[in-house]
Order: sequence, then C-alpha cells, then structure tokens
Amino acid sequence: MSRIGKKPISIPSGVEITIHKHHIEVQGPKGKLSWDYPPEVTVRQENGRMLLERLADARRYRALHGLSRALIANMVTGVSEGFVKTLDIVGIGYRAAVDGQKLVIQAGYSHPVSLDIPQYIQIDVERQVRIKVQGVDKQLVGQVAAKIRAVRPPDPYKGKGIKYTGEVIRRKAGKTGA
Repeated sequence: MSRIGKKPISIPSGVEITIHKHHIEVQGPKGKLSWDYPPEVTVRQENGRMLLERLADARRYRALHGLSRALIANMVTGVSEGFVKTLDIVGIGYRAAVDGQKLVIQAGYSHPVSLDIPQYIQIDVERQVRIKVQGVDKQLVGQVAAKIRAVRPPDPYKGKGIKYTGEVIRRKAGKTGA
C-alpha cells in the first residue's frame, strides 16, 4: 500500500473542493486551481478530509495513487497558503528589478536579461539582490525560480551568480600561482 497515497488530506477552512468525473477544482482565498486526475484513482470527500483510493494493485496504479495524492495536497496548500521561492543574487554589479510584467536582471553580461512574469506569479525584489517568487501553483513557482537561476548559475570558484536562499555552493580551489 502506498504510504503517501493512503494519508488523508485535511481541508482547511475557506477552501472549497468540487469533484466532477475525473476532474477536481480547488478554490481558496489565494486563488483557484483545477486538475484532471487519472481514471485509475478515485477521489472522495468526507468529514472535512479527502481520501484517495486506487482501483487495482498494479505498479502503475500504485504510482498514480501517491502522485495524485501529492498533487491534490499541493493544490490545497497552494490556494490556502501559497508557495514561495527566494533567490539571492551574489556579485558586484549584479542586481534585479521588476519593470511592469518583466523581471530585468543585470548579471555580468554586456546586456540586461529580461524575463516575462507569468500571469499567476508575483515577483518582489528586495534591496535589488533578493528575488521572491510567489504563487498558488507549486510547479509554476519552481519553474519560474529555476528560469531565474538559469540566467547566471552560481560559480563554484567565486560563488557569484543567482542561487536559492539557503543553497550551499560547493566551492572549488582555484589554480595555485607559480
């Protein structure tokens, strides 16, 4: 039995869940998310909790059972609390700013790099060196944060670049001068 799949999902107050045939909609104070879950899994709601069950014990059914439970739990968490990823910019002259619906990053290139901000994502820049990516969809928040980090990944020699807050960069020893 899937340990993750059989855990019930508690529904916080203020969150409404609508289940149609293999379609679930979760609406809360932060926003609304929907997903078409696989037909190998059944979803039911009782006593303020969501329960997921699989139809058979085959490997595919077991995998989809845990996956579906995790995705629905992330939807509930997203519409009630939201998700946040924070990135730090390290380096002299490296900075970022929000300009309308674009994030403009100056990271040591000859030109500023401009990234479009997706519709359901909010980006805040603090002191020009800390970028905060917020949203209700965990996958989209992580994807946007990864795109920002990919503009200038951290350098293993000097540590310059864009990194997640709390990320440890393994430093390499440089060349020894003769």
